[in-house]
Amino acid sequence: MQNMALQKPDPMGRAIEAYWKGNKEAAVLVYSDQMEPDELPASYLFREPAEMPEREQFALSQACGKVLDVGAGAGSHALALQAAGVEVTALEISDNACAVQKARGVQNILHGDFFTLPATKHDTLLLLMNGIGLAGTVEGLPHFLEVCKKWLAPGGQVLLESSDILYLYEEEDGSVLLDLNGAYYGEMTYMMEFEGERSAPFPWLFIDFNLLEQYAQEAGLAAELLLQEEDSHYIARLTVA
Repeated sequence: MQNMALQKPDPMGRAIEAYWKGNKEAAVLVYSDQMEPDELPASYLFREPAEMPEREQFALSQACGKVLDVGAGAGSHALALQAAGVEVTALEISDNACAVQKARGVQNILHGDFFTLPATKHDTLLLLMNGIGLAGTVEGLPHFLEVCKKWLAPGGQVLLESSDILYLYEEEDGSVLLDLNGAYYGEMTYMMEFEGERSAPFPWLFIDFNLLEQYAQEAGLAAELLLQEEDSHYIARLTVA
């Protein structure tokens, strides 16, 4: 039997599991260094395709070939693609989330860390719900993009969602207050909690498209803005230049 003391805290995975087992009020407490604490209802991770934001529905419509859903969570995006006849693998680091994916009917599940698993080639990498946040920081973005390239088949694409969170720093008069000597404004630090179990603090990156395009070019990737929403969210495509 695995030593529970050696398991890493998994508040998100435990909330997913709790919801699946009947606790429809399950929610993750989300702490950030830039915003007030918030709640993420686990129910949001179990959305049907029609309940997903337009940007997610659009990204799913662009996914083709052999798809890798990176950070698949409860598996809702993978299930939507499966239902559409797309070959998709759900990649997820959480044991609990993987178990729920299996119970929900996700056919192909890859359990592990995107950065350290042996990379197999896919035509589409899907990075929704700000999946590019896995890069952590702007400094970590070049390594993240290189890892993406390892997973990409020739002619493949990365479909990613992010947002420009500059609005968080706007003053009432419309001006923007930034520390020009500080870190990039899209770098956040989060911590999550469920039923008293907390994750370690972790960095998470929100990146404006112009900066993403710059780093993509340096990594030998072409960046294309596919969808821009009014609330600053966007969907972009990266391909090998």
